[in-house]
Amino acid sequence: MSPWLALLVSYLLGSFPSAYLAGRVWRGVDLRTVGSGNLGATNVYRELGAWPALIVLVVDTAKGFAPVHWLPPVAQVPSRGWWAVAFGAAAIAGHARPVMFLGRGGGKGVATAAGVFAALSPFALLCAVAVFTGLVALTKIVSIGSIAAALCLPVFIAVLGDAHPPVLTVSVLLACFIVWTHRANIARLRRGEEPRVTRPRSSV
Repeated sequence: MSPWLALLVSYLLGSFPSAYLAGRVWRGVDLRTVGSGNLGATNVYRELGAWPALIVLVVDTAKGFAPVHWLPPVAQVPSRGWWAVAFGAAAIAGHARPVMFLGRGGGKGVATAAGVFAALSPFALLCAVAVFTGLVALTKIVSIGSIAAALCLPVFIAVLGDAHPPVLTVSVLLACFIVWTHRANIARLRRGEEPRVTRPRSSV
C-alpha cells in the first residue's frame, strides 16, 4: 500500500460516525440536533447514558490508534516518522470533519487524538490523561480537562525524552487544534455558562 493510500484510509477510519450511529441506534435521534450538537462521547453521555458513551469513546480512540499503529508497516514508513504522524492527523481530521457530514461537523477530536498518541507516545499520553481526569474531577467541566491535557501533552513529550521531531511537532499542532475546536466552550467558560458533568438524561 502506498503512503498516500494509507493517508486516505486513515481519514476514512477517522470519519466512522460512531456517535451519530449511537444516537440513531439508542434513541433514533441525530445527536447533531440535540444537546451540544457535538458528535463526541461527552454529548453521547449527556443524551444517551454511560454505556453508549463508553462504546463511542472506545471506538473514537481506536480510530486514532489503529492507523498510526498498523498502517506504517503496511505503507513501509517509519512508525514515528512524518508519514505515521500524518496518518494520525488524517484520522483526527476525519473525526472532526467526517466525509459523511462535510460542512456540518463531527467531534472535537480529543478521543481520536488520544488514540493517536497512545500509539506515538503512550507514557506522555497517560500523564495527559491524569491531568484531564484530575481537572474534570475537580471542576466537573470536561472542556477544561480536554484543553489542559492537550496543552500539557507537548510538555510531557519533551520532558519525558520522547521528543522525536514529528511527534513533538504534531503534539503542538494538536494542542492548537483542540483549543480551536473548543473555542465555543472557551467563550461559555468566560461567561460562566459551560455545563458541568451531571447524570445523563437517559438511563439507557
